[in-house]
Amino acid sequence: MGKLDGRVAIITGAGRGIGREHALLFAREGAKVVVNDLGGANDGSGNDAGPAQQVVDEIRSAGGEAVANTENIATWDGAQRLVEQAVTEFGGLDILVNNAGILRDAFIAGMDESQWDAVIAVHLKGHAATLRHAAAYWKAQSKAGVPVRASVINTASASGTFMPNAGQGNYGAAKAGIAALTLVAADELERYGVRVNAIAPIARTRLTLATPGMGALFAAEVPAGEFDAFDPANISPLVAHLAEADCPLSGKVFAVQGGAITELQGWTGIRTVETDGPWDLDNVAKALSEEN
Repeated sequence: MGKLDGRVAIITGAGRGIGREHALLFAREGAKVVVNDLGGANDGSGNDAGPAQQVVDEIRSAGGEAVANTENIATWDGAQRLVEQAVTEFGGLDILVNNAGILRDAFIAGMDESQWDAVIAVHLKGHAATLRHAAAYWKAQSKAGVPVRASVINTASASGTFMPNAGQGNYGAAKAGIAALTLVAADELERYGVRVNAIAPIARTRLTLATPGMGALFAAEVPAGEFDAFDPANISPLVAHLAEADCPLSGKVFAVQGGAITELQGWTGIRTVETDGPWDLDNVAKALSEEN
């Protein structure tokens, strides 16, 4: 008996990489999976129904239940249709895993508007759009007296939390926003029986292989029989645990890579300077220049 038996899951960006590993593990654990993937390139351009359908075929050939979805989750309407498909195909929705993402790296001084807008749209708006429509469904269920034991797992990043990366101002800003959105949603949706957490994964994917200065690290060959710390399959057990009906965790952000899981904490005050009266430019400068 699987730990996700009977639960219905939407997983975005599930045609490749980390999302694919989520979908395969969820199905092995008994979940019914809606495999969402627009099938675009790293930068979000184009579309291809093949990746989502290939994962569905793989799940079905192993005896699992899955359907493909190629909606653009960066649009409100696309996200709504995605949620509606899960409810129509499988009779409900219990899990939302927001994983879809793109890269359009650029240094801030040379970034154009489209590079900013596209990354914010897919990552931050894409999380918000699916979350909005899933939350509306769960709120309606709760108001109707139907017990809800739902789980949302968002995907932040080291780039937006503890390891800012030059050239990824758009990506880092979106991922930091996702971490903040996670905490707000956890607070709001608890009343409806919904838990919300986030992960900041580090693994070998199309996006990390294309990240300047990091691709060589992720592409390094692992000798046969040795533990591959960058295998995207290492990420999925944490996500599946957070998706379990009985998991108590909510409002958490976890960094996960290889065999390590680290609970993260947001902005934390490290020192306070004070004055007995009003601040002026001189005493601000003096206070901030003093050693602890």
